[in-house]
Amino acid sequence: MALCLKASMASVSHSSHLNKVVRQQYMSLPQGEKCQVTYIWIDGTGEGLRNKTRTLDTEPKSIDDIPEWNFDGSSTYQAEGSNSDMYLSPVSMFRDPFTLDPNKLVLCEVLKYNRLPAETNHRMSCNKVMEKVKEHCIWFGMEQEYTLLGIDGHPYGWPMNGFPQPQGPFYCGVGADRAYGRDIVECHYKACLYAGIKIYGTNAEVMPSQWEYQVGHCKGIEMGDQLWVSRFLLHRVCEDFGVVASMDPKPMKGNWNGAGCHTNVSTNQMREEGGLQYIEQAIEKLSKKHAEHIRVYDPNGGKDNIRRLTGAHETSSINDFSAGVANRGASIRIPRQVGREQKGYFEDRRPAANCDPYSVTMAIASTCLLDSEDSEESK
Repeated sequence: MALCLKASMASVSHSSHLNKVVRQQYMSLPQGEKCQVTYIWIDGTGEGLRNKTRTLDTEPKSIDDIPEWNFDGSSTYQAEGSNSDMYLSPVSMFRDPFTLDPNKLVLCEVLKYNRLPAETNHRMSCNKVMEKVKEHCIWFGMEQEYTLLGIDGHPYGWPMNGFPQPQGPFYCGVGADRAYGRDIVECHYKACLYAGIKIYGTNAEVMPSQWEYQVGHCKGIEMGDQLWVSRFLLHRVCEDFGVVASMDPKPMKGNWNGAGCHTNVSTNQMREEGGLQYIEQAIEKLSKKHAEHIRVYDPNGGKDNIRRLTGAHETSSINDFSAGVANRGASIRIPRQVGREQKGYFEDRRPAANCDPYSVTMAIASTCLLDSEDSEESK
């Protein structure tokens, strides 16, 4: 028993064992009219998130009240040391569930010294596309899967030497032998609601220690903003618990499910009576650009997703495009209810868990709603 406890303690970070009662004493101190603002941005990997905090004299009422800031890009894989200052341009503001009101979280775009977007800043080009297609009122919902790991990289709750029982009882499961890390999931859910994230729901996934939450529906550029901040909240909650949230598309080799970020899409026409014909038209367009979409559905040009999209474990093959009603082994799934009602939305099941939501939503909107000329212009 003592050996098991020691192994369990080793799988979580030292900082998680700090006395939280002492911390709360300081967190409850009044701060006057001052406001803490935490700036959040995507680093040079295209997957990692960074943040730093500053004080403002008063609570900002809108994003326009948040001043631009800067950071050392040479320490985030975004610049050389000889020219390392990068700009943080605020784009979206949220309530801070960690330091509470009136403090804020602010998502920022990263700009280089010449004011051009950094290489991993896909928001600017995404926003241009969303402006072009705004008459279609495109809605997105993204289903973020992730895996809880110890800081040793081993799935949280798994036996130290061996494997849990085979997949089957874990999806939407309940019980100490089936749901690993529910405390983290529920704290993340509450943090999202407090912050103003449009979180729709959550559930345990097929692989033990793997979970999913859904964000949406969100209109246009808002989808990327919301998903990135929801990821930041997840990483921060996991930090408090001393574990790691991994977005790896295939965290465990073998007969275990991978992790995706299924993307639900609809337009005004798709949501109206007879909308199924517009869904089918969009799917036809997507079928012709399968390879292009695969290249932007993970930050490494498809090299991560190839481990996941094998045609097994509820995935399609990365090499083939397919579509079907209620088919979770297809590239594009039309939900059964949509097939019955002849209107609604479709689900693109190809994006990897570590995808950039700006790249994914931009690619889908461009392919489905812009002609080839407009699509080339937006790049």
